[in-house]
Amino acid sequence: MNEHRVPEKKASLKLDVRELDVFYGAFQALKKITFTLNPREIAAFIGPSGCGKSTFLRVFNRMNDLIPSCRVTGTALIDGQDIYGGMDVTELRSRVGMVFQKPNPFNMSIFDNIAYGPRMQGRRDKGFLAELVEVSLAKAALWNEVKDRLKRSAMGLSGGQQQRLCIARSIAMQPEIILMDEPTSALDPLATGKIEELMGELKKEYTIIIVTHAMHQAARVSDKTAFFLLGDLVEYNDTKTVFTNPRDRRTEAYISGRFG
Repeated sequence: MNEHRVPEKKASLKLDVRELDVFYGAFQALKKITFTLNPREIAAFIGPSGCGKSTFLRVFNRMNDLIPSCRVTGTALIDGQDIYGGMDVTELRSRVGMVFQKPNPFNMSIFDNIAYGPRMQGRRDKGFLAELVEVSLAKAALWNEVKDRLKRSAMGLSGGQQQRLCIARSIAMQPEIILMDEPTSALDPLATGKIEELMGELKKEYTIIIVTHAMHQAARVSDKTAFFLLGDLVEYNDTKTVFTNPRDRRTEAYISGRFG
């Protein structure tokens, strides 16, 4: 029997998942997942490769819908609304931003990278877009580094700058939640530190979920930590508790490096 404790349910839950299963054809990738997260908290998903972390992350913006064989059962709510119960997917993805493992800036200017999404939503006012670009870059701690070269290609930025640009691009869509799938795994330690510091600032406004293989990163940046293994949510609790007093021996074995 899995031993995991879900944080106490509150009326203000941002995310509320109950008995969620995910299948790829006949293969069950996630098994009866129950999970909650409050607004403006950071949750870290840890566990060995192939355990279901990224699959669960993609539940919240329905990226799994892009896989024809994928089937989801159970309940996943955002602000009490059922993500899979007729919610418009375009609306959902504007509310739930995504930052991927490898920085993926568009092959266009820094300014146009940030303005692209709002323009696709019909926002054409130059003054509005200019302010939005500045605010988004500032929130991503990138404005001072690029403000004099907004018309230059984003491809000329360093890897760490490109990842912060992708975070700014997500912020420009004014999301409520930001999903980060191993956002620092392709970055050097200095760039990683900047992204981690940025997460602490972003938490003041956004709810964040990060998938990470780095135990120290999960311990540093998150409020809650979820340990996944073979499709099960083995343990979910306050990060300090998970790392200092885990309730399941498998969690202890993983965070101590005995497997994974």
